[in-house]
Amino acid sequence: MHDDHFCSMEDGPICLTPQINAPAPDFEAKTTQGIKKLSDYQGRWLILFSHPADFTPVCTTEFIAFAKAYPQFQSLNCDLLGLSIDSTFAHLAWIRNIKQNFGVEVPFPVIEDLSMEVACKYGMIQPGASETSAVRAVFFIDPHSVLRAMVYYPMTNGRSVNEFLRLLQALQTSDKHKVATPEGWQPGDKVIVPPPATAADAEKRKDEGYEYVDWYFCKKSL
Repeated sequence: MHDDHFCSMEDGPICLTPQINAPAPDFEAKTTQGIKKLSDYQGRWLILFSHPADFTPVCTTEFIAFAKAYPQFQSLNCDLLGLSIDSTFAHLAWIRNIKQNFGVEVPFPVIEDLSMEVACKYGMIQPGASETSAVRAVFFIDPHSVLRAMVYYPMTNGRSVNEFLRLLQALQTSDKHKVATPEGWQPGDKVIVPPPATAADAEKRKDEGYEYVDWYFCKKSL
């Protein structure tokens, strides 16, 4: 098999890094909730995230956090889809174990990727960390199947699900209002007005009613 994101060679798969603002790599994969394809999520946001292995403590804390935040993601028109280089049977056993030991039900599907095909399309395999397990990668895919953001974490450190909720809302706010968001932005905070593109517009910026610091730095409330 060969495409822009994955190719198989005699010494194993070559994994390439996907590109922000480019079409997300297509996939069709077996999951804990049946076959899932990227096209199934057209019209909705999708957060695709990988974890190194089932039945591991850091991954368990992450899955609990994603599961608890699932209603918030759903309210933002966003689905969740997990992945690791484990079998569906391992995924199902682990999900049942999480419910038994922690009282948390995992409501989203988890991809079985024993072939590492999806993982390699999304650059989840990092040889410096492991050649057989996915790192902690997160991909934000918009309703048009465009990759909008990606985050990689090492195997030793868990991710912040609250940060992913924040980033999702920031991306949606930027799309809706054609603005940028500053460091640490939270819903309700002021947003950054895109800088003017011409000298004439820069000259007028001070009188346009924004919270003005300089011609290139203005904020406003939504």
